[in-house]
Amino acid sequence: MDNEKTLEILRILEDNARLSSEEISEMTGYTPKEIDEIVKKAEERGIILKYKTLVDWEKAGEEIVYAVIDVRVTLTREKNYDDIAKRIAKFPEVHAVRLVSGDYDFQVVVKGKSLKEVAFFVAEKISTIPEVLTTVTHFVLRSYKEEGVLLFKDEEDRRLAIVP
Repeated sequence: MDNEKTLEILRILEDNARLSSEEISEMTGYTPKEIDEIVKKAEERGIILKYKTLVDWEKAGEEIVYAVIDVRVTLTREKNYDDIAKRIAKFPEVHAVRLVSGDYDFQVVVKGKSLKEVAFFVAEKISTIPEVLTTVTHFVLRSYKEEGVLLFKDEEDRRLAIVP
C-alpha cells in the first residue's frame, strides 16, 4: 500500500465520505480502481472505522443535549486507564471518551434527550463506577463548530466602504 496515496485519499474522504472513486480520481489523478483498492484495504485494516453524517440536530428540529463530563479516577492494580475508559465507553449514551492531561483523567461526552436524562446518567452510571472519584458536568449550550464544520453562516458585511 502506497502510504502517500493512502493518506491523500483518507484526507479527502475524511472531509467528504460521499465522494465517489471517480470524483476522487479527478482530484488526485489516481485511477478509480486504485482508489477502490486503497479504500478496501483501509477498511479491512481498521483504518477507516466508519462513514457517518454530521447532522445539525437543532435545524432538524430534534432536541439533543450534550454534556462534557470531567472524570477523575483512582487506579488500582486490577484497573488501569484503559480498563476504566472501556467500561465508560460501552454505555450507549457516551459519545466520546478521551484520556486527558490536567486536573481530570477523562473527558467524557454524553448525548441525551434532556438535561435530566444526562444528569441521571452521570449520577447512576458514571459516578457509581468504583474507580471514579469525582465528576464535573458541563452542559453544552450551543455548538459553533463540529468535526471541523462551522455550524453558522457568516453575516454579510453591510457597512459602507469608506473612501478617502
